[in-house]
Amino acid sequence: MPITPTKKIWMNGTLVDWDDATIHILNPTLHYGWGVFEGIRAYGTSQGTAVFRLTDHIARLFRSAKVYFLEPDFTEAEIVAATKEVVRIAEVESCYVRPIMYLGYGEMGLNPLPSRTEVAIACWPWGLYLGPEAMANGCRAMTSSWQHINQNSIAPQGKGTGQYVNSSLSKVAALKAGYDEAVLLSPAGNVVQGTGENIFIVKGRTLITPPIQEGLLAGITRESVMTIARDQGYEVVEHALVRTDLYMADEGFFTGTAAEIVPIASVDDRNVGTGKPGPITKELSEIFSAATRGEVDRYKEWNEHVRD
Repeated sequence: MPITPTKKIWMNGTLVDWDDATIHILNPTLHYGWGVFEGIRAYGTSQGTAVFRLTDHIARLFRSAKVYFLEPDFTEAEIVAATKEVVRIAEVESCYVRPIMYLGYGEMGLNPLPSRTEVAIACWPWGLYLGPEAMANGCRAMTSSWQHINQNSIAPQGKGTGQYVNSSLSKVAALKAGYDEAVLLSPAGNVVQGTGENIFIVKGRTLITPPIQEGLLAGITRESVMTIARDQGYEVVEHALVRTDLYMADEGFFTGTAAEIVPIASVDDRNVGTGKPGPITKELSEIFSAATRGEVDRYKEWNEHVRD
């Protein structure tokens, strides 16, 4: 989706104009994909703009940095404060936020250790990742022929920039085949996740999602939905799934920061349930949406306001 520029981007402690936020062509992260990032959303609330679960996202960013031996010159608290500043200056009610850690210019080669860790934070208005049609009526998904990355090839729990080539290959294949999204399987044939989302199915009053051990990213929206579902009295189970489990589910949906909650209408041309968004998916989606806007008291700690 096209990006609408905002006023400033935070780079290593300095706010720079959008068009001046550049790096050198010989930046090693560009060549070798050695970097980590987060995707975060800010929403309008009755008390002003708030970043959804900001502290949790930045904590995950620093966990990813540890996996990749990245050592920023800033603390988690400083990056949280800088993110709020970037969103505040942008003067937009809602936006997508992208903090990234990458290697500084001056070294080249497969050894990243001599390079300095750089940090940047940008935000911009960004609509629904899979679009309003998929949100309203469910998306059409296909099982990707590209396997999900193996835990012993690239560390999936570190949200690394380079590993998303795996997702992009799957996404492009799905779009070229006429689908909205792809489902990636592990080398053992188990369901892992979508290209940029976690996945759930519903059987009766039970939600089932693959366990972390399958190699999926521990999504913050995933965790939020699991909390909401349990609070609503549903059973939530982390259990291995195969593709036929998706075909035979009562309902299915993707979760992610960019995607939010997207119903799955079909997988491999087989309807999931009725082929329409199911009642439990709708219920959880409505509560999650209200929570992002600060309208649910029990989840208000998830809303981190950019202004005191």
